[in-house]
Amino acid sequence: MATIPQVDVTTPTVDPGWIPAPLYRMSLEQYEAIVATGVFTKRDRFHLIKGYLVAKMTQNPPHTVADGLCGKALDRTIPDGWQVRAGNPVRLPSQISEPEPDRCVVRGDLRDYLRRHPEPADIALIVEVSETSLSEDRKLAQLSAAAGIPVYWIVNLVHGQVEVYTDPGPGGYGSRRIFKPGRRVPVVIAGVEVGRIRVADILP
Repeated sequence: MATIPQVDVTTPTVDPGWIPAPLYRMSLEQYEAIVATGVFTKRDRFHLIKGYLVAKMTQNPPHTVADGLCGKALDRTIPDGWQVRAGNPVRLPSQISEPEPDRCVVRGDLRDYLRRHPEPADIALIVEVSETSLSEDRKLAQLSAAAGIPVYWIVNLVHGQVEVYTDPGPGGYGSRRIFKPGRRVPVVIAGVEVGRIRVADILP
């Protein structure tokens, strides 16, 4: 059996400065084939966004706490037939993207995704916890909207609030609601409100 050469995909410590254009853009299928070879390790933190490999931010302690709190709150709220996934890939073919959101509510159980990642038809909600990545996560909201993800949350640690985006379309989400401490965030699954989560239960 042929061996796979080890590739150093760590971020360079020196600014490379100018890089010749155009950059190489890969398909979802190419990306998934590379991942399947095992060349990349758990130390290689990146995901595919619009056909390009994008480095993922390392979580700081407040981010980790908020992520865990959000996961517990969603687990208590979502109905049977749905599950909460943590930091796992979702497949957005129309956007040539395979992001790994902090939390994602998808239909079915774990074994339903033994041979594939969830796609837009499977996804009810994507959640990103944001501090240093706030501006990027707001841009990722546009990606999810264009893919048809019905609801997108940003747990905004900078301003101490939860941003709820709904009404997706090619140009982004048509609605954004802000929930501050003291309020409850509606959890909408497949168009139905199944419960509410206190903002204070999510923020660290």
